[in-house]
Amino acid sequence: QVQLVESGGGLVQAGGSLRLSCAASGRAFRWSAMGWFRQAPGKEREFIGGISWSGDELHVVDSVKGRFTISRDNAKNTVYLQMNSLKPEDTAVYYCAADRQMYGNLRYGIHDYYYWGQGTQVTVSS
Repeated sequence: QVQLVESGGGLVQAGGSLRLSCAASGRAFRWSAMGWFRQAPGKEREFIGGISWSGDELHVVDSVKGRFTISRDNAKNTVYLQMNSLKPEDTAVYYCAADRQMYGNLRYGIHDYYYWGQGTQVTVSS
């Protein structure tokens, strides 16, 4: 069982930065791949990146590549999403999620993730 709580969202001007945190409870966290997703108004939730349980595998989608990066600190049971050079189109609710599969490879599908946080709003003004 894993419980996730996101924090760090807010309002920022275009070009600014935010760091989202996802604090996890439950011993299974450190062996689970973690994903970050976002959902803009009127749009489907989309995968934007993830990190394997070991931290060795990292992936972000092309739309955020070079601007967003993901890291994890298993000692703190926390995964991070560092967002730089933010654009108005990055405005969305951001979610972290944990793969139920342990010791597995990083997966990119929304249905691969079983545990979800409540989401945190990120708003980027132009």
